[in-house]
Amino acid sequence: MRLSGKLLSRAAAARWRRAMARDGKKVVFTNGCFDILHAGHVLLLDKARSLGDVLVVGLNSDASVRRLKGPSRPVNCQKDRALVLSGLASVDRVVVFGEPTPAELLAELRPDVLVKGADYRPEQVAGREYAGRVALLKLLKGRSTTGIIKRASTAAR
Repeated sequence: MRLSGKLLSRAAAARWRRAMARDGKKVVFTNGCFDILHAGHVLLLDKARSLGDVLVVGLNSDASVRRLKGPSRPVNCQKDRALVLSGLASVDRVVVFGEPTPAELLAELRPDVLVKGADYRPEQVAGREYAGRVALLKLLKGRSTTGIIKRASTAAR
C-alpha cells in the first residue's frame, strides 16, 4: 500500500473500522501530536501494534497542537507528521482530528484496544468508554519532543 493510502478521513476511517470488525480483526488505537518523531514514539507504536491485528493512529491537527502546546508548535505540519507516521511499518492507518482529545473520533471508531503511555492513569484517558479496553504502556525514559526542542535550542546558541 502506498503511504498516502494510510491517511484516512474520519468517514473513511469509520468504514475501514467496520470492515476490520467484519474480518474479525482486533483494532488498536493510539493518538498524539507526534511533532518530532523519536525513539519513544516508535517503540510505543510498535508495542501498541503488537496488542492487535491493526493499528490506527489519531493525529492532532496543527490547530489542535497549537491549542495544546502553544503558538510555537507544531514544529512539523500535520501533512508531514502524517507522512512520517505512515512510513512506519507498525502503523496501518492515520486519521487527523482537530479536537483537543480524540474522544469524538473514538466514539466513531470504537477500537478494541486504546493505548496511551503509562504517564496516564486509566481515568485520565479521554474516550476510554468507547474502547474495549485501555492499555497503558511504559514509556522510554528521557524521550520527549519538548526535550528535543529544548536541546536543539540550547545547541543552536
